[in-house]
Amino acid sequence: MVGTAMVKGSHPAGVNGVVKLRQAFSVVNGGGGAQDPSSNGSAPASNAGSECGGVEFSREDVAGLLNEKPKAKNKFNYKERCENMSDYVKRLRQCVKWFQEVEAGYAQEQSRLRLALDSAERRLEEIELCSKNKEEELRCVIVELRKNLASAQEKLAREEAERLAAVDSLVKEKEARLTSEKALASVSEDLAKAQQELSSSNQRLAAVNDMYKRLQEYNTSLQEYNCSLQLDLNTTSENSKRCEKEKAAVMEELSGVRVHYNSIHEQFTTLKASHDEALKQKEALASEAACLRGDLHQVRDERDRHRGQAEVLTEEVTKYKEYTGRSAAELGTLTIKSNELEAKCLSQSEEIKELLEKLTSAERKLEACDLSAVELRAETVEQKELIVQLQTRLSEAEFKVVEGEKLRKKLHNTILELKGNIRVFCRVRPLLPEDSRSEGKILSYPTSLDAQGRGIDILQNGQKHSFQFDKVFTPEASQEDVFVEISQLVQSALDGYKVCIFAYGQTGSGKTYTMMGRPGYADEKGLIPRSLEQIFQTKQSLKSQGWSYEMQVSMLEIYNETIRDLLPSNRSNQDLSRTENSASKQYAIKHDPNGNTHVSDLTIVDVRSSKEVSYLLNHAAHSRSVGKTQMNEQSSRSHFVFTLRISGVNESTEQQVQGVLNLIDLAGSERLSKSGSTGDRLKETQAINKSLSSLSDVFFALAKKEDHVPFRNSKLTYLLQPCLGGDAKTLMFVNVSPDSTSGGESLCSLRFAARVNACEIGVPRRQTGARAPDPRLSIG
Repeated sequence: MVGTAMVKGSHPAGVNGVVKLRQAFSVVNGGGGAQDPSSNGSAPASNAGSECGGVEFSREDVAGLLNEKPKAKNKFNYKERCENMSDYVKRLRQCVKWFQEVEAGYAQEQSRLRLALDSAERRLEEIELCSKNKEEELRCVIVELRKNLASAQEKLAREEAERLAAVDSLVKEKEARLTSEKALASVSEDLAKAQQELSSSNQRLAAVNDMYKRLQEYNTSLQEYNCSLQLDLNTTSENSKRCEKEKAAVMEELSGVRVHYNSIHEQFTTLKASHDEALKQKEALASEAACLRGDLHQVRDERDRHRGQAEVLTEEVTKYKEYTGRSAAELGTLTIKSNELEAKCLSQSEEIKELLEKLTSAERKLEACDLSAVELRAETVEQKELIVQLQTRLSEAEFKVVEGEKLRKKLHNTILELKGNIRVFCRVRPLLPEDSRSEGKILSYPTSLDAQGRGIDILQNGQKHSFQFDKVFTPEASQEDVFVEISQLVQSALDGYKVCIFAYGQTGSGKTYTMMGRPGYADEKGLIPRSLEQIFQTKQSLKSQGWSYEMQVSMLEIYNETIRDLLPSNRSNQDLSRTENSASKQYAIKHDPNGNTHVSDLTIVDVRSSKEVSYLLNHAAHSRSVGKTQMNEQSSRSHFVFTLRISGVNESTEQQVQGVLNLIDLAGSERLSKSGSTGDRLKETQAINKSLSSLSDVFFALAKKEDHVPFRNSKLTYLLQPCLGGDAKTLMFVNVSPDSTSGGESLCSLRFAARVNACEIGVPRRQTGARAPDPRLSIG
């Protein structure tokens, strides 16, 4: 029966959306919504206070209401038919009002869910704000740890100063002991002359013996202190190795975390896209439902109009009964109109049925979209929590990596400072097509455990000579392999140290190729362009830690004991000839007490990228003095000095560092008998050999620890005095040719490199604190 007040029986699967909407409406209106066990799983929801008077409609009820046809005993009894139509319209109005109430309840539920979503988003923002506060606290902890590290370094420096003072006092006490022994000898000689002074002499002797015992005890304590320092050094080395292992493990874990984070981020992006699509579908369905509601409203208006027409017709029928006999023609006309109205009512009922079906399907789709949106929100919340956890782990891992890198750098610099010797690398160039191959190989490389990668043997006049250096590069070593070995030394320039790397060897041994590389070939770039790329990349990466750097470049050459500026603005590319202006200009070298070297009137250029420096290098390469000899088609006839000054400031920690990187390509040593130099070439060769001989004299004096070191014998050694005098980290590349005809010169180069490797040039110092003097006059 249409208009029943209870949902009858169990509903088919297509009615689940109506049942859920009914339950949601009952929950929003505060109804009980409890099911009666006797009603086969469905019960009427409480609609107290609604306009429908507690009446609910199931799908069968609506279908029956739409399919119901008015029945009358008498076809021409219009009064009965109008009463049936009024009852039908009343029940249809109750059904529409019930759907309106269900729709209002759905809208309230939707607003409640939207409020819940807004509250969840606010909680997420609060969590993000809390995470930012945590990051700020971690930054404060990092700053505090840096201050503790600085205080520990100061304490270590004070202990070192105390140890040096103790050594000085021990030396003074030894001198006092020798003086007392001399006094005792004189007392013994005068014993026969003065018997009265015997007692006083014995007392002095006892005091001297007591002093000697105290000195022995103090010497023993110093030996124990030295043993403890050695144990601390061994412990530091073990800690450094352990930190390297932990760093490798952390880097592996960090790479895994980053891969997992990328996959989670991709899943989150996919879920967000599906969520946006579901929201779009929901909006489309909502607009479609609004259109259907508008159509339903139009149908209601038309129904009301038809009802008015029916009332008018009822009045006309009443008049017709009163005036039955007036006109049969009028009766036919009314019959036709009544049939037309019945047809319109049937068509409108079908339209209402179709609209209700569309509304039901739209509500089902909307409900499905809401469910999928809720699931997506839940998944999004879970993914955000997982992302927060991964970000926390990632930040912790990055913090561990940064701290491990700091400790590694500190230990690395400590080991280099304790070593305190100049480092020497040897590089052997490959055989060239024009080299002699008839006499076999003169160079070999031992494979023993202690000499592998560090040893080189040369065969000369049937005798084998063996040498060992810090590193030996065979002809197969690439430019990248060579740079990897010096990259940490280049990094020291950014840390505030003076770094000097220079290439030594005979003409044609590959010095310029090692330092500059081959222009136009990316894989064959030399040490200078690769060092600059590393410095500018590291400068960019340190911006996140608060560091800002300023870079300045100068380039000069020493030609025939004369300094020439390779970067003047008014200079054009020249060969070995000189203009009067460049020849007349004099450059003076001066050293200040802080270990800085000044060259007057030298051009200094501010640089901000490696491309700018590459342009200046190309300009300097074209300006450099080169010439042709029998040993090399294009031989460098001057010493090339490239200087990069680095000024760094950390605004957060108020640290300042002043580093200098000197990269030097020395002119090649050569014998006049082999080079065939005459005229200007002869003068150039003599000047080159003289400056290299002066460099050898300096290293001889350093090796013998002589009081006077002849730095002033040449412009080259005087310019390099801070690098060779112990105020910098210095590395020498000795370049060797494998050509059998160059065996004698190669042996001389290796012997010279061995003497250099045996020199002790002191401990390098890091420049921090106040800014350095005007860099426009300083080359480090």
